[in-house]
Amino acid sequence: MSSLSSSKARSNGAAFEQLISAGCRYYIKKGIAIIHKTPEPMHPIQQMGNGRFLAAYDKKAQPDYQGTLRGGRSIVFEAKHSENEMSQGRITTAQWADLDGHQAMGALCYVLVSFGFRIFAMIPWEVWKDMKSQVGRVHLKPTDELVRAYQVKAAGGGILFLDYCWLKKENGGKP
Repeated sequence: MSSLSSSKARSNGAAFEQLISAGCRYYIKKGIAIIHKTPEPMHPIQQMGNGRFLAAYDKKAQPDYQGTLRGGRSIVFEAKHSENEMSQGRITTAQWADLDGHQAMGALCYVLVSFGFRIFAMIPWEVWKDMKSQVGRVHLKPTDELVRAYQVKAAGGGILFLDYCWLKKENGGKP
């Protein structure tokens, strides 16, 4: 990956995180959920003095967001952004195992996807894992019916990602 594309990817990732964080703040304010970004693991490389240090990020193992919904159920999800297509392989082996583990313990698990900041979908983990039989391939396109089935809105500067996975259930199928 070139330096320019790496920089664009970091910028897109940060913008996507801001949209998700705005959604998290909305749900906290409404008393619906408390969800936070999982801190990136890092290890110090060199002490710089005065409590400062040079550090490097460790390889990411955990999903991006974890929290609790009103009523006590845990929610865990990975967030992925792409301009065009979303490959199932973007979830690392460690993240896959972690999402499987959380789901086995009763957590609601998802992959929140963004296609070019225009289309957002909160795809249940079981559906993501079964992508090959769901859409006939191991990548999603923004035009896929599967994406439309789990599409959520962006409003007020944030992604309303719980509209599909929790609010519809709580409101008899209506967001």
